[in-house]
Amino acid sequence: MTPPARRGGKIPPIARLPMMHSPFFPPFGSWPRAALLACGLWLALPALADEYAEVQRLQKSGQTAEALARAEEYIAANPDDPQMRFIKANLLAASRRAGEAEQLLLQMTRETPELPEPWNNLAVLHAAQGQLDMALSELQSALRLNPGYATALENLGDVQARLALQAWQRARQLDGGNQRLPPKIEALHGALGAASKPAN
Repeated sequence: MTPPARRGGKIPPIARLPMMHSPFFPPFGSWPRAALLACGLWLALPALADEYAEVQRLQKSGQTAEALARAEEYIAANPDDPQMRFIKANLLAASRRAGEAEQLLLQMTRETPELPEPWNNLAVLHAAQGQLDMALSELQSALRLNPGYATALENLGDVQARLALQAWQRARQLDGGNQRLPPKIEALHGALGAASKPAN
């Protein structure tokens, strides 16, 4: 069974209440070889890919609790596997246990500092909570690790646009006669509402 395609958590649109979109499961083979070797996992790729794919299948079929239980069982036997811990964080977020997901992702940034994905998903969590400055910093951390991380770049643009929107809305409150602001605000609202899509 082949591992799932690489995806990234997506910043929710500004036009509706912030929500955490579907979690993502980057493929095992895309993780840095050094990280896998350090965990003693490189030679076990095929069997581990099957485990990740099964957890993904459970989650996609709506069996999030079962997927989380299977992930936790696997982690108990393989506590140093960064991929399954990352998957667990996504499942926790999907289960509305954002605080636990955040703690696990923060732990991963310390224990596997070469991986940009935990930083991106921390940004998704914090953006959904309206903590845009924190999300901005986390996306910058992800992009320092991998400047070509397309999802983090898109999320960075979304966060910067939402910060710009906040600034323009505040400016309009302070200067209601500024006729330059309404079209900017309307255009950015429309762009943000249309740009964000769930990660499959």
